[in-house]
Amino acid sequence: MGIWKKEINLDELNQSCADCAVSHLGIRFTNYGDDWLEAKMPITEKTTQPMGWLHGGISCALAETVGSAAGFYCVEEPYVTVGAEINASHLRPMKKGDIARAVATPLKLGNKLHVWQIDILNSENKLCCRSRLTLSVIES
Repeated sequence: MGIWKKEINLDELNQSCADCAVSHLGIRFTNYGDDWLEAKMPITEKTTQPMGWLHGGISCALAETVGSAAGFYCVEEPYVTVGAEINASHLRPMKKGDIARAVATPLKLGNKLHVWQIDILNSENKLCCRSRLTLSVIES
């Protein structure tokens, strides 16, 4: 089970994201391992800026979606994780028609704070964005 405190069910996770920003952007959780969670997002007119490149803010939305979901599975009730800070280094552009694959891995899993690294790769498996997400662990 690795770092996970709850069992991950990708179908249930994707269903819980229906009818919100996650589904609007086309983000789908696709895979996970002992210490990572993955989601994919098509680059479409919903996710690009006017010149057809992936919008940097959407890269952050994808990164926060995957990192926040991963954080959720790393805490037990009555605790939840909430975003405190995110940054992103955009290293390579992605064009409409490509598929972004985001992989979240933990850098720190503390009782009060999580730090996640989220790498966003293109369909050629080239790194396009590296993001760091800080989550606060709070009692719900």
